[in-house]
Amino acid sequence: MNIPITQSPASVSCATCKACCCRLEVMLISETGVPEEFIARDSFGGETMLRLPDGWCAALDRETYLCTIYENRPWICREFEMGSYECIDERQDLT
Repeated sequence: MNIPITQSPASVSCATCKACCCRLEVMLISETGVPEEFIARDSFGGETMLRLPDGWCAALDRETYLCTIYENRPWICREFEMGSYECIDERQDLT
């Protein structure tokens, strides 16, 4: 699926996106209640969302492409705006 960058933000829907943003590295910079089993820590104590070997976020339900911890998702996930330039750019890169 190659979505042109000229796509209208109004035509973007998380319900049909297949979770493009769930392949991005997500730093945990505030406390939102992310369960421990979804947190990866580096040798310096930095925390990110755990990603599985295939690159997808460990909290993503692979059948529905919905977040299994939506109410406790990281701040960055809350701020990643549907239909924004970054969103459309990630959708275009996922082919």
